[in-house]
Amino acid sequence: FGRNYFGRPSAPEMEDVENAEERARVLAEAAALKESAVDYLHPEVGVTSADGACFGRNYFDRPLAPETEDMEDAEERACVLAEAAALKKSAVDYMHPEVGVTATDGACFGRNYFGRPSALETEEDEFADERAEILEEAAALKKLAADYAHPEVGVTAADATVFGRNYFGRPSAPEMEDVENAEERARVLAEAAALKKSAVDYMHPELGVTSADGACFGRNFFDRPTAPETEEDEFADERAEILEEAAALKKLATDYMHPEVCVAATDATVFGRNYFNRPSAPKTEEEEDAEERARVLAEAA
Repeated sequence: FGRNYFGRPSAPEMEDVENAEERARVLAEAAALKESAVDYLHPEVGVTSADGACFGRNYFDRPLAPETEDMEDAEERACVLAEAAALKKSAVDYMHPEVGVTATDGACFGRNYFGRPSALETEEDEFADERAEILEEAAALKKLAADYAHPEVGVTAADATVFGRNYFGRPSAPEMEDVENAEERARVLAEAAALKKSAVDYMHPELGVTSADGACFGRNFFDRPTAPETEEDEFADERAEILEEAAALKKLATDYMHPEVCVAATDATVFGRNYFNRPSAPKTEEEEDAEERARVLAEAA
């Protein structure tokens, strides 16, 4: 017996979230424009600010601050100084050979064991792999030649699998059918069992049907013969659209037939104007012209 408080027939009309947000933005812009207009029309009021940041200055951009160079120039200067220091060291080493070279790195006195002059000659990996394959093939050919030339030696084998047989493939094993034939036979037997059950049910109706599933005795509440007729979702949506369009047409017809009723509006944005586009607004230049003027002034400065 409950009803929805917000969806009752007498509930006031509610606006969508999107419209509410749009109205809030419009009101906020109107308030900002009103404040700008008041500041413009009443300059004697002055500006009131209690933010401490309004009275602060940038320590690095103050007029007395020393001139600083750009990051790119600083990096370039560091590179030039580093190159100059390296050239100075090279010149000192060339002009004063008596000073000698000082080195404490242990790697300066080391040698490569494999690359020393007295090291044995080594072959490349590709040649080593090729040589190993040739030797392996030669060993296999030698074994085949020895087996062919000396049949009296016989064959020696100690692997147990050499003497084993396959249990399922032995000559005395029963004949086995393929998996495909086995599945086909199972399907045929299942169909024969189903046909046998159908024939028994047809020939012996006195046996009756035994069932313990509660769903066999149930009915669908919505599909019962006495159920009220219901329409499909597509027809319901179409009907709702038609009624909505009819209501809109009725409202338009009423507004046309009764102009004395006039239009009722309580939205503050209906009476608002754009502060920047008003007839008395000062002329403003386009963004492209403003940027061009700024570049010209910067180059002139």
